[in-house]
Amino acid sequence: MSSMEPGAVPPGRVQLAAVVLTKNVAQHIGPCLDTLSFADAVLVSDSFSDDGTVERARAGGAYVVQRPFDNFAGQRNAALETVNAEWVFFVDADERITPELAIEVRQVVCECAEVGWWVPRHNYIAGQRVRYGGFYPDYQLRLLRRERARYDPARPVHEVVLLDGPEGKLQNVMIHYNYDSWAQFRAKQLRYARYEADILRKRGVKPWPHKFIRPLLREFWRRYVTLRGYKDGWLGLKLALLLGYYYGFMPHWYLVRPA
Repeated sequence: MSSMEPGAVPPGRVQLAAVVLTKNVAQHIGPCLDTLSFADAVLVSDSFSDDGTVERARAGGAYVVQRPFDNFAGQRNAALETVNAEWVFFVDADERITPELAIEVRQVVCECAEVGWWVPRHNYIAGQRVRYGGFYPDYQLRLLRRERARYDPARPVHEVVLLDGPEGKLQNVMIHYNYDSWAQFRAKQLRYARYEADILRKRGVKPWPHKFIRPLLREFWRRYVTLRGYKDGWLGLKLALLLGYYYGFMPHWYLVRPA
């Protein structure tokens, strides 16, 4: 069940709404909202933050609804049901929309037949922009014609859009401040690993010994060699090793020892 303040949802249908999912992101929500003034309405779907996120979101002019977190696909689908807009642009609190991207978004929703648009991102980790290893262009399917898109409930993490119609790619980038520190990076990857382990467990996947090593090596090779992570130097090597560990090894480890 969701909770909302009176008047929390725009009273009339709008062409374009920006939607931000939040949970204790007070340090990011203000700067994020500052870049969303191009939208006709801004909805913040909050999972009962207790760090001032909601207050800052309202102060920034956003409409706020609150819903207990179940999974990412569920949160996004609930937001699609809540907002009264022809188009929805999902933006994370740690992302920033450039003026050039804002102009492009307004243009395509008015002129183009596509029902979904992929947005490229520049990613920053601990203050460093990552150019290779899958971190650029890092397309995200975020701009959606609301009545023609839903998120696959079978993919609760690293969610997948089920799109009814053609799609396109935008040219201008959004900025993503992925992680402020390596400690934050590790904590978030462990959460993702637990989500993935739950998915594997529900699918009946068994933690055979070879499944600990092969996915690790496969992810490292993909990041470092196939996606040219080596061109980012030491940073690329570090990320390839860590993501091989967290994406390849840890989900199967949690199958053996749930955390």
